Amino acid sequence: MAAVELIDVSIRDGNQSLWGAVGLDTARILSIAPVLDRVGFRALDYTSSTHMGVAVRHHAEDPWERIRLTRDAMPNTPLQFIGTGLRFISWELASPEFMQLVYDRLVANGISRFVVLEPMHDMHALLESARMIRRAGGTEIIAALTFTLSAVHDDEFYAALAERLSKSPNIDRLYIKDPSGLLTSERARVLIPAIRARIGSMALELHSHCTIGLSAQSYMVAAELGVSVLQTALGPLANGGSLPDAERVVANLRELGHTVDVDDRLLAASARYFALMARAESLPFGVPQDFDAAYLRHQLAGGVLTTTRRQLAELGLEHRFADVLREVVRVRAELGYPIMVTPFPQMVCSQALFNILSSDRYANVSDQIIRYALGKFGRPSAPIDAAVLKRILDRGRADEIRREPGPPDLDEQRRQFKPGISDEEFMLRATMPAQLVDAMVARGPAVRRYNPATRPILKLLSALREQEVKDLVVEKPGFRLALHRQVS
Repeated sequence: MAAVELIDVSIRDGNQSLWGAVGLDTARILSIAPVLDRVGFRALDYTSSTHMGVAVRHHAEDPWERIRLTRDAMPNTPLQFIGTGLRFISWELASPEFMQLVYDRLVANGISRFVVLEPMHDMHALLESARMIRRAGGTEIIAALTFTLSAVHDDEFYAALAERLSKSPNIDRLYIKDPSGLLTSERARVLIPAIRARIGSMALELHSHCTIGLSAQSYMVAAELGVSVLQTALGPLANGGSLPDAERVVANLRELGHTVDVDDRLLAASARYFALMARAESLPFGVPQDFDAAYLRHQLAGGVLTTTRRQLAELGLEHRFADVLREVVRVRAELGYPIMVTPFPQMVCSQALFNILSSDRYANVSDQIIRYALGKFGRPSAPIDAAVLKRILDRGRADEIRREPGPPDLDEQRRQFKPGISDEEFMLRATMPAQLVDAMVARGPAVRRYNPATRPILKLLSALREQEVKDLVVEKPGFRLALHRQVS
C-alpha cells in the first residue's frame, strides 16, 4: 500500500469530454480556483491549445489572460498544459521557432507542468517538444504513452517506448494515457509491470476515461502496482466520457489501504460547485457507463458514433450502421492502426462511410487521409497496407498535397500582422480567423465573478423582459419582493 496523488482534470478534459469544451469560461473557473488550490491536488489538467482556441471562438475571451488570472488565484497548484505534436490551435504543423515562442509564453504566463503527447508516437516530435519546453523553463514534463488495442500495440511496444523516453533528460515522468477507456484491470496487471521494469525509478501516472466503465477498477490495480498519480474529475464532470469521480476514487483507495492526502471537505465543496453550476446552466451530468464489448473493436467515442448515425439517417441508410462499424475496423487496420483520438476517429469513420457508399473501396478519399498517407501526421505504428497506400496516393490530388509548402517561418508570419501587437495576440492571429480575435480584443478583460445560485433568477428576469412583464412579485414567509417596470 502506498501514497497516491490526484490530478484534477475537470477544467480541461472533463469540460471537453462532457460539455464540448465550452461549459467553462474565465469567471466560472476563477470562482472555484481558490478552493481547488487548497484541496491538495498534485496539479490541475488546465488547458490545451484546443481549449485556448475555444476560449476565443465561443467566449470571446483571451486564453492568455485566463491563464494569468488562474495562476494568481491558485499559486500553490501547478497548472498543466497538454500539447499534441508540433502544433498550436490549428492542426497544421507549425515551425520550430513558432512552437518555441508558444512554450516560452506559456511558461511566462503561468504554466509550469506540461504533457507532451503524440498520437502517432512520433518520437522525434515528442522529444523535440520536450526539449523546447525545458528551454522555455517548464519545471515538470510528462510524456504520454497513448494506450490502444491493436495487433501491434502490445506490452513490448509500450515498454520499449517508455524505456526510450525515460532516458531523455527532458522527460521527468511518464503517464499511460487511455483516452478511449480501453484498459482493463487484467491488461493493467501485465502492462504496468512491463513498463515499470524498463523505466527504473521514474514516476508513472494513469489517465483513463470511463467510456465503458473499466477505469474505476483499473485505477485500483494501478495503485497496487506502484502507479503514484491518478487523474480524476469532480462531480458532474466525472464519469460518462470523462474520468473517474475523485471522491469515489479517494474512498476506494483508502478502503484498500492507500493514503490520499487531500482535504475531503474542500474536495466535496468543489464537486458541489460544479453540480450547482451544471443545474443552473442545464449542463449534463456524467453518469457511470455500461460495458460495451463492441467498443473494444471499433473504439469510436459517442460523439463520432452519433455523427455517423445522423449522416446515415440523412441518406436514408440507417440500416447500414453495423456495416460502417465493421468497415471502421477494417480501415483502421489497413491504415496501420492509428490510435482513435482526434483527428483519427473522424478520418477513419469518414473513410469507412465512403467505402460503404461506393462499390469501389477507396475510390473517394479526403485530403486528410491523403496527408496521413503521406506521413504529414507522423509515421503509423504499422505500415499502411501496400494496395491501399497505392489507391490513396495514385491520384492527382495526392501530387498537389505532396507539393504543399511547409509551415512558414516565424518572421514571415509576423510580417502578416500589424507591428506592435503582443506575442500572445500574434500567436492567436496566426492560428485563428481574424474576426474571432478582433471580437476577443474588442470585448476587453474577462468577467471574473460567477455565482451559480444567481443564475435561475437572472434567467427568469431575462425571460420576463422579453415578455414585457410590467409587475413581478416574489413572496414567501418573511420575504416579499415587488418589481415594477416604469413605462414611459
